[in-house]
Amino acid sequence: MTADRVPRQRDGVDGVDGVDGVDGSTVVEVRRSRRRTRTVSAYRQDGKVVVLIPARFSRAEEAEWVQTMLQRLERKGSRRRSDADLERRAHRLGLELGLPEPDSVRWVTNQQARWGSCTPADGSIRLSHRLQEMPDWVSDYVLVHEMAHLLEPRHDARFWRLVDAYPRAERAKGYLEGVAAAAHLDLAELTD
Repeated sequence: MTADRVPRQRDGVDGVDGVDGVDGSTVVEVRRSRRRTRTVSAYRQDGKVVVLIPARFSRAEEAEWVQTMLQRLERKGSRRRSDADLERRAHRLGLELGLPEPDSVRWVTNQQARWGSCTPADGSIRLSHRLQEMPDWVSDYVLVHEMAHLLEPRHDARFWRLVDAYPRAERAKGYLEGVAAAAHLDLAELTD
């Protein structure tokens, strides 16, 4: 969306305003609501950005908030960590905690019931892309958990000693339990 393009307003207060992208730019759908009084939020859905605003906003306020939310989503998207970042983190954590480095470590999108997985036989670790949105110390904990499996495949006492050497282990476990509870996920399915 270009800065000089203002979203069209439709009749009706609880309407949906649409903006088509120009020259391949982002398609934005603005949804106005009478129940929303102060807050503005945005998310990506089906190849477009949906911006939720209060119905009382003027067209100028709407345009300003659309630009603000597009910038926030862009910054959020640029913070996503790459596989190369993940490899560097595994190297650093291995050195700090005395854990072996995996032969390969990468983000995957096909893990809906686990935060991560490890195949000790080939030294590969895969972390769920859902962790990319979480604080670094949480994804680091899951990475440490999987790296510990390179030494100990079972969840026995030795394994937990290796994992608990990570300084924020308890805090990260609590964070992940909270995320799982909020999403109504079975905690037993989230560990390997």
